[in-house]
Amino acid sequence: MSQLLRRLVVLQPGEAPALLASFATLLCTFSSYTILRPVRDALGITSGLEKIPYLFWGVFVVMLLLQPVWGWLTSRYPRTVFLPWVYGFFALNLVGFYVWFRLQADHTWIARTYFVWVSVFNLFVVAAFWSLMADVFNREQAGRLFGFIWAGASTGGLIGPLVAHELAVPLGAINLLPISAGLLLISLVFMSRVIYWQRHHVASDAAVPAAVAAVARAERALGGSMFAAFSQVVRSPYLLGIALFVLLMTWVSTFLYLGQQAFVAKVFATADQRTRFFAGIDFWVQAASLAMQLLLFGRLFKWVGLRAMLAAVPIIMTAGYAIFALAPRFMVLVVVYAVRRVGDYALTRPCRDALFTVVSREEKYKAKSLIDTFVYRGGDATSGSLYQALTGPLGAGPAAVGWVGAAISAVWTVLALGLGRAQEERGRPVAAASAAAGY
Repeated sequence: MSQLLRRLVVLQPGEAPALLASFATLLCTFSSYTILRPVRDALGITSGLEKIPYLFWGVFVVMLLLQPVWGWLTSRYPRTVFLPWVYGFFALNLVGFYVWFRLQADHTWIARTYFVWVSVFNLFVVAAFWSLMADVFNREQAGRLFGFIWAGASTGGLIGPLVAHELAVPLGAINLLPISAGLLLISLVFMSRVIYWQRHHVASDAAVPAAVAAVARAERALGGSMFAAFSQVVRSPYLLGIALFVLLMTWVSTFLYLGQQAFVAKVFATADQRTRFFAGIDFWVQAASLAMQLLLFGRLFKWVGLRAMLAAVPIIMTAGYAIFALAPRFMVLVVVYAVRRVGDYALTRPCRDALFTVVSREEKYKAKSLIDTFVYRGGDATSGSLYQALTGPLGAGPAAVGWVGAAISAVWTVLALGLGRAQEERGRPVAAASAAAGY
């Protein structure tokens, strides 16, 4: 297996177990989520297209309420305690939704609640996972390994939509929820192996005090305030830049998402048919993402560096929105949105997670979670309202929306280049200190 991995990534001795366990954790997590995503999108239409921007605000409010809870967990308990709690909590929620759908015939309000919940679930479990990754692997390892680990998401993203596509109509969309819950629990087993690897492999080198100290810190609670994440982001220009990057990224995505939802509502009549359509799109998006993550990410990172890769998708989306503005058709919209999602999974997300390898350990769990959840869904809420205002009272057509999206993408590009440079500057002293310590 190690020989096979070395054909795909630049692998150092002893890293294969952690790399495979991380890959498997994200594979099961994303399989669980991508089974739920087509159901969410289909039920979002069922609850009313005009209600989707309000649902985004609902997600934003829930994120705001949950952020102090997450801060309290990370401050008081070590990661071996709070990470299983988070995953187990969401698995139990899935069982609860399944029972609720079965007991109540009118699914309108259940669909709205489920839409909000899945949006919260996705960001929290993925944010928790990548906080762990930024804690386990250093900046140099992130450049080599994060692309392959993100391939676990795309592999799971192939499995989940395939299950949903094949079973949504014969089995029923609601009956997919227990399958998703089971996969989420399996991911916990692999996550425990990642923590075990760091504890025993890195700390086994007793000649390197820095390694032993790092693992000792990793087994303790973070401490600090439950609201520390807010002050960490506000006080750090670097973290503020990442937060703005995520905000612009969600604006670019939400415009395309809402446009696609409007078209799909006209074409497909039932929730099961819509689930099947969304699952088919998800399958091909994840297939393309997987190919790029396995075959290109590590090599591209080595050839062009983080800065160029971080700016690649914003540049592509600037061009994609301009094309849609010139030819505002459904298939153009679907292709542009699919390209954005492929670029997000294959390039933007691994690079964005690498940005956090040069911040403090507390910031990796607290500030990163705030940005990946609260800021992310805040972007969804504000962009959803802007889209509603543009297409409603202001009477903007698809072409006008396309030009607005192109302008936002251009600003996103400039910010991406600045963040890439800042990460490189912050990483130099960290790398020098690690080299001096022999770690």
